[in-house]
Amino acid sequence: MTIADVASQPTPDTTTPRSRTASLRRYAMTAPSYFAVEYAINPWMDVTASVDADLAVRQWDELRRTYLSLGHTVDLVEPVGGLPDMVYAANGGLVVGDSAVVARFAYPQRAGEAAAYARWMAAHGFDPVHTEHVNEGQGDLLVAGSIVLAGYGFRTDRRAHDEVERAIGLPLVSLELVDPRFYHLDTALAVLDDTTIAYYPPAFGDDARARIQDLFPDAIEVASADAFVLGLNAVSDGKHVVLPAAATGFAAQLADAGFEPIGVDLSELLKGGGSVKCCTLEVYR
Repeated sequence: MTIADVASQPTPDTTTPRSRTASLRRYAMTAPSYFAVEYAINPWMDVTASVDADLAVRQWDELRRTYLSLGHTVDLVEPVGGLPDMVYAANGGLVVGDSAVVARFAYPQRAGEAAAYARWMAAHGFDPVHTEHVNEGQGDLLVAGSIVLAGYGFRTDRRAHDEVERAIGLPLVSLELVDPRFYHLDTALAVLDDTTIAYYPPAFGDDARARIQDLFPDAIEVASADAFVLGLNAVSDGKHVVLPAAATGFAAQLADAGFEPIGVDLSELLKGGGSVKCCTLEVYR
């Protein structure tokens, strides 16, 4: 299916909730063994804020156990000392089928994570491709059916989109982010199933909003109150949507649309600018 095919799909009847179907997923996660806020590279980070390291680990483990309770597979990536943001595993790269692209980070504080995630990919049978231009993995690259939604504007370089497209063989749709609070695509948009997304329109440029509306005319538009607790930093298996517990309005929207929202409290990890999706690298089948 091409991008044009997706855009031409009929608008679903939303008068009654659709029946949603879950599929088993494979995720990679990295424990926050070394998590701290030691520098500020996004608007959420405050180096003066105290971080409860033990609570961060407990909250992360609750997310891991939530995935396991839903029947999903969770691979664990070994954390590396001196890399406090490595818990945000989604940024480590993009894995689709037999193809893997390892991240090239924008900030030197996170550069060492690329080697760690490349080692994990290689150990699991992938041959990771490195891009010339900055890409921050699934922070800005989200698979939606037969296409990849690709963010740019703050972290991932737009030129990396062409490199990633060649590496994985799926068409990319480039979407410009314009609000620094939503510095990665996965903070402003969640893929719920192959044809359904939720997003926060003010985070996107005019052309990006128009493209989203063309591709996903039934997209769920999330309010500021939920966006500002990173409510869209969520993970869906097509039926169950694991999201930040504070995003209660978005949870209600999901239920109305036939999904089953599952709230998880990751308040400590939010201090580093990430939540559910940031902690979850999906191995797309």
